[in-house]
Amino acid sequence: MNCIIIDDEEMARTIIEGMISNTPQVMLVGCFSNAIEAIKFLNQNAVDLIFLDIHMPGFTGFDFIQTIKNPPKIVLTTSDKDFAITAFEYDCIVDYLVKPLSIDRFNKSVQKAFSSNNTVIPSEAESLDEETHKILYVNIDRRLIKIDLPSINIIEAKGDYILIKTEKKNYTVHSTLKKIEDKLPGNMFLKVHRSYVINFQKIIDIEDNSVLIEKDVIPISRSNRGELMKKLNLL
Repeated sequence: MNCIIIDDEEMARTIIEGMISNTPQVMLVGCFSNAIEAIKFLNQNAVDLIFLDIHMPGFTGFDFIQTIKNPPKIVLTTSDKDFAITAFEYDCIVDYLVKPLSIDRFNKSVQKAFSSNNTVIPSEAESLDEETHKILYVNIDRRLIKIDLPSINIIEAKGDYILIKTEKKNYTVHSTLKKIEDKLPGNMFLKVHRSYVINFQKIIDIEDNSVLIEKDVIPISRSNRGELMKKLNLL
């Protein structure tokens, strides 16, 4: 996996370079102190991953993402924890590292870049890592609404929208089922039908080709039934 670094701090670039040199999965092909030079490089070269600082004079990391077409996977590096929620809005961001960086946290980011499909279950400051992976933020009427993932029962596709049914409330969000599916942890959620993703931990009953969650009966497609059975703790 080819990568580049964009950071205006020389010390930060040096530290990330050192971590990359000890990580055989990634190869550094460029190192830039500003976003403009990086854009010139990307116009001529393709990369798989960018380690990107948020705070840079004149042109922030988010400005950079909005400027380039079809951005590759991006790991944000910053000393500021306050932009984690903003990062949720960008599918290309696979992780959010807070400086000073640790090698263990850095290695986790590389693994996320390998395993992701240019999406995020948004990652955040290291101290918030576990909690954020239990949270989803959805954009409704220009507001970011926090949803606890374990509270979700069902997600249903409805044209250009999805309906998220939780234990207490339902949310209609302008999105696709595929987009939200990629943001959900596989140890809790599974797509069982072209129109449904379920929290399989909430299943009450399975009969023939359907499951019961709360009062909803959800169809299971034949192609997804086997995968569901693998997820369940069967006796």
